[in-house]
Amino acid sequence: MRLSLNTATIKKATLAQAARLCAENGITGIGPWRDVVETAGGAKAARRLLDEYGLTVTSLCRGGFVTTGSAGSLEDNRRAIEEAAELGTPELVLVVGGLAEGSKDLPAARANVARALEQLVPYASGHGVRLAIEPLHPMFCADRAVVSTLGQALDLAEAFAPHEVGVVVDTYHVWWDPELFGQISRAEGRISAYQVCDWVVPLPADMLLGRGHVGDGHIDFAPITDAVRRAGYTGHVEVEIFNQTIWDTDPAETVKTVVDRHLTHLGPV
Repeated sequence: MRLSLNTATIKKATLAQAARLCAENGITGIGPWRDVVETAGGAKAARRLLDEYGLTVTSLCRGGFVTTGSAGSLEDNRRAIEEAAELGTPELVLVVGGLAEGSKDLPAARANVARALEQLVPYASGHGVRLAIEPLHPMFCADRAVVSTLGQALDLAEAFAPHEVGVVVDTYHVWWDPELFGQISRAEGRISAYQVCDWVVPLPADMLLGRGHVGDGHIDFAPITDAVRRAGYTGHVEVEIFNQTIWDTDPAETVKTVVDRHLTHLGPV
């Protein structure tokens, strides 16, 4: 499977540095975050840069945070849709958001996600962009994503056509789910991105930074990868790691490790 580098993996690198490292290491895809795109001069300038290196933009991270139902969040997502279109990627990753400040109303937050999709899908479709719902591990339910399982993401997505709303399979967030393989099969035609990193313990104080290189933790990647393939996914494998120690490592070293682990656990680049 082809390899893509999510820019969060080498957080301290510029987009130009990330693109160069991809090209030097035979990586054909890149998944930028919006802040990196902005620092590079905006989506149009970023696309010119990535085109120079012949890189496929596999996704844009991220939109979402729509659980409050605010007009501001919808407007920010429309800007993200426009950026994805300018970058030439059909996939905008949505991290839907957690509970509103002071709220404990989880059903209301999830209902706001459904309403936001209804409002955003026509705009996204008009720009040739699919909204890709990413379920996050349940430990992030309060503050980052009230969608915790692939099944929940698919329940939301199935109100729309497969080319309008897809789902992200991120091993870090879904590996534990006893219904995972059935839900991956159900996701046929809707998998927008396949993201990988490993689950390592003990978790750090900041749970967000508990990800590791593929092979360093407890996830069995082969059966998940096979299931994603059987569901018809033919895109890149996107490596996305949040880990302070990895961020503090020379980005060139990190990218070489990413490639080595991909070859060992997922197959030829």
